[in-house]
Formats: sequence, structure tokens, C-alpha cells
Amino acid sequence: MPVNDIDAPQRVSVDTLVPRIPGVIFQFHRSHNGHMRFPYLEGGGMALKYVDRDVLARNAGQLVEQLTGNDHPKVMSAIEHSARCMLPLTTRFRLPIPTGKPRWIAVSAQPESAQDGVQWNGIMMDISDQVSEEQRLRKLCDTDHLTELPNRRKLMVHLTNVASLSTRHGTPLSIMMIDIDHFKRLNDRWGHLHGDEVLKQLAAQAQTLLRCEDMIARLGGEEFMVVLPLTPLQQCHKLADRLRQAISVRDFGMGPGQVTLSIGVAEYRCGEPLTSLIERADQALYSAKDVGRDCVCFLR
Repeated sequence: MPVNDIDAPQRVSVDTLVPRIPGVIFQFHRSHNGHMRFPYLEGGGMALKYVDRDVLARNAGQLVEQLTGNDHPKVMSAIEHSARCMLPLTTRFRLPIPTGKPRWIAVSAQPESAQDGVQWNGIMMDISDQVSEEQRLRKLCDTDHLTELPNRRKLMVHLTNVASLSTRHGTPLSIMMIDIDHFKRLNDRWGHLHGDEVLKQLAAQAQTLLRCEDMIARLGGEEFMVVLPLTPLQQCHKLADRLRQAISVRDFGMGPGQVTLSIGVAEYRCGEPLTSLIERADQALYSAKDVGRDCVCFLR
């Protein structure tokens, strides 16, 4: 049976195909003395619209630094590691675009020994959409959906980091445990939708009263925690009382004084387990409840 010409595969030349791919194919050479150049650089997408390929073919050092911006040290570190260990080069950087937001570019290349240095054969792809989706999912994992505050997971990561810095540098660190007084009674009387509105307004006002270096997070229900780096106990107590007073006089649609806070504060002891710090702040919160609510208590 004769072959149908319509079904026969059509051969496509490399010169025709490469400009159509959504990325860049490249050869990158680095000599032993650090001189960098791109002997080959072709492809589609936006990246090549804003670079001078002739310059890159001769000397890529200065232009690579300009194109990678704040990511330049990371990119150069990845290149050095790949050259030293002869392992695949994988990294990403933000490419500035004159007409809009920077685009995220992923680099993947295989090194090989070359005369006077190392040469990589690889591809660069625009992954901006992928990075945006990663950031969206990360925000969902780290954010309380109602108040848009950090959630418990993000708070504990942050607290672990600042506690490590506190131990290393001998700087103070304090936390607040916050609970809305009689929140169940408020929900029963005014409804859960109004209760949700109280939580959102409380979160918004707390953020305006706290400092930019402080982090407030919703732990769940009507309970919140504030992490205050570089803050000794006495200063933390003053900040907590300022927050308590501001909430007690705010009208949440039920009249002033209907929403009050009990707050427990504690200062980090260098090197102690974070569970111990949180437990002491919790005990201080229980003390605030026991003495009549709408107050701040602390444990040393």
C-alpha cells in the first residue's frame, strides 16, 4: 500500500524550531580565570528581547550581573558549585523587564570540561506563572483565611527563628498570649457572623498598634499570639496594655466595652524550649482570666 503523503512525518530544521520554543537554549563558557561568555544563545519567549547577544558572546560578566540583580550572588554560587563538582547547574533568578514586572527564569544545564575552563549546555525557561502559583499556595498554607493573619504554622517557624537569634546574640524576646473574653457569650448573643467580624477587626487594629517587627498570628478560635523580638518583659507588658485598652474602648457594633482582652506575657529565657516559653505565657493568660479578665498578667 502506498504511503499517504499527508501522514508522512515532516522534518523540521533546528533553525525553524528553536525560535518557537518557550525558552532559551544556550552554551555558557567560564574560563579558569573567571571570564564568562555565551557562545550560543537562541530561543523564543521574552528573555532575548532585552539582551545584546553579541555582547554576551564576547563577555557576559557585567551583563549577567545586571540581568540577575539581587539574585546574582545566588546564581554565581550555583555556577561555582556546578563547576567545582561537575554537577548539573540548577537555579532561578528574576529577570528585570523594562515594560513590566520581573520574570522568573529557571536555569538547567549540564557541565562538561572544556579547553581553558568549563562549558554548560542547557535551557532557560520562563517560570513566572509557576512561581506565582507557588506563592499563592504558600500563602494559603501560612495564612488564617478569616483574619488574613499568619497562622500557627507560620508563627512557630518565625518564633523558632527569632528565638535562635535571641540565643545567639543575647537579645531579649517576649511573647503575648491573647484571648477574647467571653467570646462564646458574644457569639451566642450577636451571632457567629458578628463574631467573625470582631475577629477581623481585632486583627486589623492590633496590626496598626504593634510595631513592624512584631508578628501577630491567630492560633485558632478567639486566641492570638504576638511575637516581639528585641523586647524585654516590661516593654512587652506596656505594649500589651496599650492593645488591651484600645480594644476595650472600641465599638465593634455592640457599643464600647463589649469586647475585652485577657493577655498573658512572658520573656524568653536564653536557650529554653519554646514549649516552656509558651506554657509560661499561657499560665499568665489564665492568671489574667482568674483575676477578672480585661487585664495583662506576666510570669518571669
